[in-house]
Amino acid sequence: MSAKASVLYDAPGPVARVRNILYSLVVLAAVLVAGWYVYRGFADQGQFTADKWEPFLDGAVWTTYILPGLKGTVVAAALSIVFALVLGMIFGIARLSDHRWLRWTAGTVVEIARAIPVLILMIFLFALYSEYDLFDSEYLALGAVVTALTIYNGSVIAEIVRAGILSLPKGQTEAGVALGLRKGQLMRLILLPQAITAMLPALVSQMVVALKDSALGYVITYEEVVRSAQQLGAAESNTIPALIVVAIIMILLNVLLSTIATRLEKRLRSGRRKRGGAVVAADTVITDAAPGVDITK
Repeated sequence: MSAKASVLYDAPGPVARVRNILYSLVVLAAVLVAGWYVYRGFADQGQFTADKWEPFLDGAVWTTYILPGLKGTVVAAALSIVFALVLGMIFGIARLSDHRWLRWTAGTVVEIARAIPVLILMIFLFALYSEYDLFDSEYLALGAVVTALTIYNGSVIAEIVRAGILSLPKGQTEAGVALGLRKGQLMRLILLPQAITAMLPALVSQMVVALKDSALGYVITYEEVVRSAQQLGAAESNTIPALIVVAIIMILLNVLLSTIATRLEKRLRSGRRKRGGAVVAADTVITDAAPGVDITK
């Protein structure tokens, strides 16, 4: 058996490899056929003619529809991501508290927030803010969108943070306790820096979810890029081209977000290697050790 054989399953034999190739070809053919039928259906309705795409060459179309919607999407996503990260860190750490009442309270809030669909939460908050005039009319829909995305994504990030911290070797905690660090110092200096690097891919995935879920704001009249595309499609009778352009814009935004996060992860990992891996600098530990504790013993 080859030295590179997987430990999870046996390497497929000649017959199995041929069968897998045939299955892949069948699936690829089915996807191509389905895509062709979809394309022909839109083409028969004239959605791919030049006059449907011509409005995108007009700068007024971009300044009137696409760019304001794109601004709304980016603003809602950016605010909700920042607030969700803060909320997730707080509740993720609270779920690891030594105090049972705090741990159970944080767990209950997280589980309830994760169970509520984002769209229902947006509609509820929009109605609540409208009823009590908590926001100016200009920012009413934005407030509901950001709050809903913050609550949902913050609860998911809390679970990511909790899992990331629990995934660290127990020796890290034991070493910090042996040095006399308080739990807050232990979390801030040793556990969180390592956990953030480990859970960064999951955090990026959740940021992408927040970016895409901002499109649900069109239900409560929030001006985001999907709503702008629908308005453009209604005005120019080119709904399909408008949605295709918006889809490409969203893909580019997600790729940009993933690229930034990947570079940040590489920088964090290289920084840890330069500092000697997961070990915290000795002068930092000595400076932040608990008062009255002799760590030289």
